[in-house]
Amino acid sequence: MRHTFERAFLDTCGGIAVVTLNHDATINALSTAMVESLNAALDMVERGGFRALVLTGAGRGFCSGADMNELAARRKEGAGNVLEKVFHPLLRRLRDLPMPIVTAVNGPAVGFGMSLALMGDLIVASRTASFLLSFTRIGLVPDGGVTFLLPRLVGLARAREMALLADRLTADRALDWGLVTCVVDHSQLMDEASGLARRLADGPSALALTRQLFWDAGAFEAQLAREAGAQQQAGATDDFTEGLAAFQDRRVPRFSGK
Repeated sequence: MRHTFERAFLDTCGGIAVVTLNHDATINALSTAMVESLNAALDMVERGGFRALVLTGAGRGFCSGADMNELAARRKEGAGNVLEKVFHPLLRRLRDLPMPIVTAVNGPAVGFGMSLALMGDLIVASRTASFLLSFTRIGLVPDGGVTFLLPRLVGLARAREMALLADRLTADRALDWGLVTCVVDHSQLMDEASGLARRLADGPSALALTRQLFWDAGAFEAQLAREAGAQQQAGATDDFTEGLAAFQDRRVPRFSGK
């Protein structure tokens, strides 16, 4: 059965729920409307007695990160304040969900979209998937809890490399680094993700407790706060003004270091 929301849809089958980001025009960017749609879908998931969740994207990619047009419009609020008001509650909700999560990364996972992908307990990547921490390209710092999650997955040196150099990581290299659980042909992505979700859904209630044991909620909260504070500072710089203008003009930014 399918339930459709403004920018997402929910499919259900037995004890499995599949939530799909669905706004191909922005490659599933995390706008306020997208976050509201995801929350509406998660409302139904939490009420439905499901045993496992698959999170994926429709169209050309998994998620292109925060909606840049909306971010520009909300700049006066401060980047850190927008994080705490709009995005952090979604991360906390996924963290505290009483069921295992499988993320099926169907294409690029960029910026906050990469953070969203890493919220999965198991991460299945299509060979067309890629991962990119694009924040420094526009004069911002990594956020979405990625400075907590990424070093735990790939180690500090590789996490710093991704964050500082903002180079794209292919699916196969992500597997080599230990970032993802497995890589499959694009045509097999949902079958693989659904198969893993079925195994989880058929497992004991202890699986929900097990996933929580891997979360250090206090450290995650502290890092979200640190990211928000740093983003508030970065979002007020001339470099972010230039980075945002360059993104909108489709040109290379000329940073001044101010």
